[in-house]
Amino acid sequence: MNSTPRTDDARKDESASSSTPVSGFAELGLPAEVLRVLGRQGVDEPFPIQAATLPDALAGRDVLGRGRTGSGKTLAFGLPLLVRTAGRRAEARRPLALVLVPTRELAQQVTDALAPYAAALKLRLATVVGGMSIGRQATALRDGAEVLVATPGRLMDLVERKDCRLERVAVTVLDEADQMAD
Repeated sequence: MNSTPRTDDARKDESASSSTPVSGFAELGLPAEVLRVLGRQGVDEPFPIQAATLPDALAGRDVLGRGRTGSGKTLAFGLPLLVRTAGRRAEARRPLALVLVPTRELAQQVTDALAPYAAALKLRLATVVGGMSIGRQATALRDGAEVLVATPGRLMDLVERKDCRLERVAVTVLDEADQMAD
């Protein structure tokens, strides 16, 4: 597990960075709706990667986290992305947050994991991946989706078709960034 602020501003502001991990989700000031979903899902206390990264990610700092499958990475990046996007509405074709993943299977896993929390916060999710109907995916973007989970190839297709514009994206996650860099 590694939680490292990555921007110059974050490095300068290390004193404001969380120096001690949290022991419970309630300490983080998460919205009550999110805490209720965590409880319904049986998620009572943060996994180590979540405890280490959530305070900085919720504060808007850049975070790099590494962990094995099943370590809780998806909620470590997903909860801050959703909480920071909550209360805003996307315009047609203009998502507010982006999760970029290398495969269709991972895109579906991320979408499934984040969907209950997004619903609780009244955020719309869209998933865009190759091998599925690009027309339906374009429609989901036209209808407005605050959070977009996408594979790079399909996202580029939709951007080139002008079915997706990224200028309003305020929070971006690269999931499995090492694999995508290959």
